[in-house]
Amino acid sequence: MTARPKRVPARRGFRPTLRLRLTLLNGVLLVGAGVLLMLVAWLVVNAVLHPADELAPGTVVRLADGQQLDARQWQESVLAAAQTELTVKGLVAVLAISLVGVLGAYAVVGRALRPLHHVTATARKLGGETLDQRIRYTGADDEVAELADTFDAMLDRLGAAFTAQQRFVANASHELRTPLAVMRTEIDVTLSDPAVDTAELKRMATVVRDASERANALVDALLMLARSEGRTGLRNEPVDLGTGVLGALSAMDHEVRRIKIAVDTKLDPAPVIGDPSLLDRLAGNLIENAVRYNHLGGQIWVESRHDGEFARLMVGNTGFKVDQADVPGLFEPFRRGGRERTGARGSGLGLSIVRAVCVAHGGTVGAVALPGGGMEVTIALPLASVK
Repeated sequence: MTARPKRVPARRGFRPTLRLRLTLLNGVLLVGAGVLLMLVAWLVVNAVLHPADELAPGTVVRLADGQQLDARQWQESVLAAAQTELTVKGLVAVLAISLVGVLGAYAVVGRALRPLHHVTATARKLGGETLDQRIRYTGADDEVAELADTFDAMLDRLGAAFTAQQRFVANASHELRTPLAVMRTEIDVTLSDPAVDTAELKRMATVVRDASERANALVDALLMLARSEGRTGLRNEPVDLGTGVLGALSAMDHEVRRIKIAVDTKLDPAPVIGDPSLLDRLAGNLIENAVRYNHLGGQIWVESRHDGEFARLMVGNTGFKVDQADVPGLFEPFRRGGRERTGARGSGLGLSIVRAVCVAHGGTVGAVALPGGGMEVTIALPLASVK
C-alpha cells in the first residue's frame, strides 16, 4: 500500500492569497488596457496629424506670435508636441485609473471572499461539541452562496451521522452490558450462598449460557452490520432470493409451530448477483422479525418475483399496530417495533442489517404499516442479468 505524501506546512510570512492574486491580475489588466489605448491613440495621432501634406512645397506658415516657419517644420513641431502631451497625460491617466481600479478590486474581492473566510473559521472550530455551527450566508445568490449552502448541508449530514454514531455506541454498550450484568449477578448470588446445591448451580449455568448466547448473537449482528456497511470482502455470486427464505423458514419452523402461525409463500425466481451469506442473512432477518413480532395464530406471507430490472422480495406479517411515521425509525440500530432497548428478544439490528445489505448490493428497502397491525417489508435488488 502506497503511503500518502505528507503535506509540508506553509511558511509564515508573505502569502500570495487569492485576494492578492485577483487584485494584481485586475491591476495588470487595467495597466495593459490603458497602455494599449495609449498606443492606439499615439498611432492615430501620428497617422492623422499631417496638415502640411495638403500644402504646396515651400509654403510658409505664419504663427500667432508673428514667427514664420516652413509648413513641414511646423507640422513636425505640432506632431511632436501632440505626442508628448498624449504620452504624459496618458501615463498619468493610466496610473490614476490603475490605482483606483486596484484599490476597488481589492475591496470588492475582499467582500466577495468574506464568506470563504467564514467557511474556514467555521471549519477550524468544528468538533464534537460544535457541529451545530453553520455559515447561514445571506448574500447574493451566486457561486459563493452555493458553496456556503453546500458546506452547511455537509455539516447537517455530519451532525446527523455523528449523533447516530453516538446513539449507536450508547445502545451497543447498553445491549452488551445487560447480558454481562446478568451473568455477573447470577455468579455472585450463587457464590455467596454457602448452601448452594447442584440444582442451583445448573440453574445458574443455564442463565449464564443464555446470557452469553445473547451477547454472542449481538456481537455477530454488529459484525454483520459493519461488514454490510463497510462493503469489504463482498462476494459476487448468483443467488436467488427465494433460497434464503426457505432456509429461514426452516430455521424458524419450531417457533412458527409453537405460536401457530400460518405461512403462505409464493416464491417465483428472483435471481441476483451478490454475497450469498449476506443475502441469506437479509432473508433470515425479515423472516425472524415477521415471527418474533407476530401474535398467536397470526399470519406470514412471503413473495419473491422479478419485474423490469429488479428482483423483489416481500415479507409481510400480522402483529401489533405500528404507526407509519415510526416505520423509518425501525431501520435504525437497536429499535424494536418503535421502542428502543426494551429487552425484547433479538438484538434490535435486524432491519438495520437488511437496509445495509440492500444498499451494499445497490438496492432499496421499504416498509408499510398495515391498518390491522403488522407490516410489509419489500426489498428490490438489481436482477442478475442487469447488474
